[in-house]
Amino acid sequence: MTSGQVRTRWRRTDPRRQPHRPARRRAPTRFAAVVVALAAVVIVAGCGKAGHSAAVPPRTMSISSEALSQYILPQRYTCHGNKINPPLEWSGAPAGTKSFALVVDDSSAPITPFIYWLVFDIGPGTADIQEGALPTGARQAMNSAATASYDAPCPSGQPHMYRFTIYALNSWLNLPNGASLPAVLTAIAADTIGRGRIVVTGNP
Repeated sequence: MTSGQVRTRWRRTDPRRQPHRPARRRAPTRFAAVVVALAAVVIVAGCGKAGHSAAVPPRTMSISSEALSQYILPQRYTCHGNKINPPLEWSGAPAGTKSFALVVDDSSAPITPFIYWLVFDIGPGTADIQEGALPTGARQAMNSAATASYDAPCPSGQPHMYRFTIYALNSWLNLPNGASLPAVLTAIAADTIGRGRIVVTGNP
């Protein structure tokens, strides 16, 4: 083998001579889904941070609804009925509560979490949500259907378990109406100091 052949082979194998290939970027939608899932896991686990410090268990609150007294979601509140939100009331908020947030999700959804409704910046003096209404001054985040509204559950195939969870927060989130799920869920997870939940069954 000649010296010229040796030099040619060296040029082909030398890694410093290889063309630069930029790293592939993951799709933004997938990244957003991961953020939503992680934030939701923290929320479902009931972790909160008092003043953005060490994680502390939130105080247990009570949440109920005359419309959900049998722990069944009537068709009136699903896509098979009037497609409106059920009335809810809560109590037991801890001292230092500055606002409330409500999350409605499906624990039986094949893709977890599926958020049907997320209401935030509910005033600290508010203790209920009326049927088919939004508390004065409250805002709504984008849900999993990409709408800032109540997305009426549509159970199919088998019964689904729907969770209505109220969170007491030690701050106002001050995010705009229609804010993204990752932004709002992350903020709720950071500032939760109280939590109450009612789980109901939705039948096809």
